[in-house]
Amino acid sequence: MQSPHIPVLLDEVVEVFKDTQGWIVDATLGYAGHSYAILQSNPQNKIVGIDRDEEAIAFSTKRLQPFSKRVKFVRGAFSQKIEEILQTMEIKGVLADIGVSSLQLDKKERGFSLESEVLDMRMDKSAALSAYEVVNTYSQEDLARVLQEYGEVKNAWKIAGEVVKHRPIKSAKELKTLIERLVPRTKKIHPATTIFQAIRIEVNKELEELEGLLDALEKAKPRGAKVAIITFHSLEDRLVKNRFKKWAQKCICPPEALRCECGGDRALGTILTKKPITATKEEIMKNPRSRSAKLRVFKFKE
Repeated sequence: MQSPHIPVLLDEVVEVFKDTQGWIVDATLGYAGHSYAILQSNPQNKIVGIDRDEEAIAFSTKRLQPFSKRVKFVRGAFSQKIEEILQTMEIKGVLADIGVSSLQLDKKERGFSLESEVLDMRMDKSAALSAYEVVNTYSQEDLARVLQEYGEVKNAWKIAGEVVKHRPIKSAKELKTLIERLVPRTKKIHPATTIFQAIRIEVNKELEELEGLLDALEKAKPRGAKVAIITFHSLEDRLVKNRFKKWAQKCICPPEALRCECGGDRALGTILTKKPITATKEEIMKNPRSRSAKLRVFKFKE
């Protein structure tokens, strides 16, 4: 069964977990592209797949049928499910691909696409908050904050004001058309792309989700486990980079301390990627969405 989604940095992810033996949490199972390759590459690997999208769980259950004895599925937000998994199972790896799948982006009825006739963007279709509520009920101040914080959008206040003025905005296509009139197209990407991305991050609480995952891992410190996280946004990458850096610190004494008093052996593990791994030119040609992907890997102490 072929996946409708092209997983980014697939070879690189398989390489990270090629020698792993045991349970690996795929915190963002999606359409099981990464999980399938991991299971296929090593018969000793087992997957706990988490996803909040019921469509993704249903698809992946069928796709991973050949490995059914080595797979468990968990429906829900990974920030909520990961802690229980880490407490009850011996986990040897964690993978998180913090991005929207191609199928979600391409399915116009999901409201992620610039050409969609709806405003939705929910990864979990049962969630209360959708892009429609963000665009049509947030104050100008709150909308500007979302655009500024999550999209680093210039003139966020002005754009938010125009959105408020043109309410109700009923479709993604309508929002895209409004943005085209406000923001000049200077780059290769459409001017609405970063604005849609910011709204999507707000709708799905993506940064909070990522922080929840990192908090759970920091608390559990799973022995010998590799943590591989793929991000597509500078804010997410910064979160991962800074957290891995913190985990790798040998000395945790305050900066004003004259000498080390903590023993200098407080590192939780080692960063395995000095610089983030990025897509090759060949992969970017095949899958343009991979161009902003960054993979960072950390290994906890045995």
